[in-house]
Amino acid sequence: MQIGDIKKICVVGAGNMGHQIALQAALSGFRVSCTDTSTDALQKAAQFVETYLPERVVKGKLTTEQAASARENIGFTGSLEEAARDADFVIEAATEKIVLKRKIFAELDRICPPHAILATNSSFIVSSKIADATSRPSQVCNMHFFNPALVMKLVEVVQGAHTAPETAEVTVELCRRMGKTPVLLKKEIYGFLVNRILAALSNEALFLLDQEIASAEDIDVAVVNALGHPLGPFRLMDLTGIDLSYHIAMELYQETGNPSEKPSPTIVEKYARGEWGRKTGRGFYQY
Repeated sequence: MQIGDIKKICVVGAGNMGHQIALQAALSGFRVSCTDTSTDALQKAAQFVETYLPERVVKGKLTTEQAASARENIGFTGSLEEAARDADFVIEAATEKIVLKRKIFAELDRICPPHAILATNSSFIVSSKIADATSRPSQVCNMHFFNPALVMKLVEVVQGAHTAPETAEVTVELCRRMGKTPVLLKKEIYGFLVNRILAALSNEALFLLDQEIASAEDIDVAVVNALGHPLGPFRLMDLTGIDLSYHIAMELYQETGNPSEKPSPTIVEKYARGEWGRKTGRGFYQY
């Protein structure tokens, strides 16, 4: 398949990442169908679009015509069949649970046209753990956007051993057509590029907090003012979701059996309390 063959994109998952990826694709001129099993998530996603586009027009970031075109390009549905049956490219942005992703990809393989590429937005789970749930492993890869997807430029495209070079090339070019800056990983590695570096920083910050060496606030202040990061590790975890941090760590621990891979006691405690960051109004900070 060539990049010019991509007319319709299906985004699976209408959460914070999914609906922003979908809107970015719509703003870039693609027809987009965003689907989710949660009616509440779909309603919130649709409301976000209705609010975001006029705001961008008022700020002079979009013309009225551009906003109207994007609104025309995007749709939301609770039916995976409806969203994916005529899709040329699928971006899965569901919860970071491998069993769920394999189930979704098996369904997508059944529903989608034979030429369609199936990409996962997973930030840690490599696509080789998902590809064999389909009959088209050569058309499966990682396409990892960063949060917030409408703002962050980088996208990591990961070419597993099963991924055809053509699939990786088309995915990289699609990133560019969506106004993003792609980087291509020629081999799979857990955590990819950015999250491997970020995980080392976050894990050390959590260790310092768990050992009561410093508060979350002071660790954030140190990282921002000494290292020049725009956000400290704890504010960043609040932004991306403490539930995500918990699920990623648990997936790795269940895979390796290594006790050192278990989530931090602080992460476990906050996950159990439902203090997941911005999305719940409380995490390491209150919102």
